Amino acid sequence: MSQDLNYKHLYYFWVTAKEGGMSHAADRLGMAVQTISAQVKLLEQSLGHALFKPAGRGLALTEAGHAALQVAEQIFQLGEQLPAAVRDATSQSSVRLVVGISDGLAKLAVRELLAPALEEPRLRLVCHEDDFDDLLADLALHRLDVVLSDRPAPANPNLKLYSHAMGSSPLGWYAPKAWLAQARHNFPHSLAEVPVLLPSSHASVRLRIDHWFEQQGVVPHLVGEFEDSALLATFGASGMGVFPAPERMREQLSQGHGLTWFAPCEGVQEHFFAIGTARKVQHPLVQKLLAAV
Repeated sequence: MSQDLNYKHLYYFWVTAKEGGMSHAADRLGMAVQTISAQVKLLEQSLGHALFKPAGRGLALTEAGHAALQVAEQIFQLGEQLPAAVRDATSQSSVRLVVGISDGLAKLAVRELLAPALEEPRLRLVCHEDDFDDLLADLALHRLDVVLSDRPAPANPNLKLYSHAMGSSPLGWYAPKAWLAQARHNFPHSLAEVPVLLPSSHASVRLRIDHWFEQQGVVPHLVGEFEDSALLATFGASGMGVFPAPERMREQLSQGHGLTWFAPCEGVQEHFFAIGTARKVQHPLVQKLLAAV
């Protein structure tokens, strides 16, 4: 930590930038505008660059200001997590695991992937579902312990992230009772006649499914696309159509949704990854997830 940087001055700058001006920052902090202005000027002197410039009747960030704000965001967002982190570290009542769930991952598989961690009797599990890129940003800021996804983290020199394979599962086709007989007859060409539900383009497996259709020479009778695989299964179970899902979910889809597996989706697999911020995983529960693979 720099001994030259005054973090109180940085905080006043951060609030000013977030609030859009000195007067708004002063209102939020309950301080005089002159005090805020003086603190920000001291920070500018410390850094050797102006952070604000006049813009009409207000202020706008300079290029240096934008750079300072980006770093300040990370510093104070991490600072907001400090009380919870200390509380969790000193508490013997729970073991906290914060998991990001990519919106493209088959949600029906999440519980199975997390099963080893669920054996921990003191577990306090926190799950966040979001866009893949947003989850990676939160992971890099240490807001998450791990991200579960259907794809590895892309190469990015600004984000030191490591992808750990958690296995894969071939896809199969599932149908509600209303469409089972027709879907089985003359498969896969039957998929041009019966209504078909597919994961949306958020799922990396969608491209592989589309390629499979091209290989079969079949244009599916597509009636629905879903980002959430659990929602897809719910609509499928209601009779809306047939759909592909991981083979490892066969029992769950049969017993929980009344769906029947009727054919393999040859050559198509869904992959599962745990993404972390270190090559060697430190969190004991994440270690258990990977050890079970």
